Amino acid sequence: MRQGDYTILENSRIASRIWRMTLSGDTEGILRGGQFVDVEVDGCFLRRPFAVTDWTKDTLSLIYKVVGQGTEIMSQWREGSSVNLLTGLGNGFDTSLCRKKALVVCGGIGASPAFHLVKELIEEGKEVTVVLGYNNASELILFDEYRKLGAGVRVATMDGSVGIKGLVTDVIDTLDGGYDFFYTCGPKVMMEAVCRKLDISGQVSLEERMGCGCGICFGCTCHTADGPKRVCFDGPVFKKEDVIW
Repeated sequence: MRQGDYTILENSRIASRIWRMTLSGDTEGILRGGQFVDVEVDGCFLRRPFAVTDWTKDTLSLIYKVVGQGTEIMSQWREGSSVNLLTGLGNGFDTSLCRKKALVVCGGIGASPAFHLVKELIEEGKEVTVVLGYNNASELILFDEYRKLGAGVRVATMDGSVGIKGLVTDVIDTLDGGYDFFYTCGPKVMMEAVCRKLDISGQVSLEERMGCGCGICFGCTCHTADGPKRVCFDGPVFKKEDVIW
């Protein structure tokens, strides 16, 4: 874990209530897609945790949804402002678990934590299909970016405004298969449905309300086959077989 001040390079709305922030600063502590940072927000007692969407050696990007006081304040931050972050938090996805062909299933803002994962998989020469699920077209994020990486991208929306009308599991029914591993991130009910549907191994990225973000307070404990685990410290990424829904 590292703590430092970062400078906002961009902070703009990219979809309905969804913003992307790009910052410059130290990223050496970020090693895998699926890890997160804890953002200090003036006026809020607790930091706010956000998955890292992507990073370079001196910049990182976050995608967040405005849902409460903290994120509302963040949406008003301007370029050039300084923000204090804790980085390198949590355990991310493991690309070595996929041999040749990966299925990545994301719901809503869950498209963000999986982005660097897909980037890594493709750089390793693996074939990747990404399934994105949203309520409607106004929430669509990262579709073009995933395609530019070289992934095959399929979309489902509840109202049918983009892609097929229905759930991500409906999209999975239309795929050719042949995947040897899957990764999923999004609403808990969606991830549970994906895990039950697919008969291959996979990894899931869990989300819980966090206090400290570094494993001290035990406020984000979840149930696993090996007993209680802290999402912020032992996760947020867990093996499918370990999660007790």
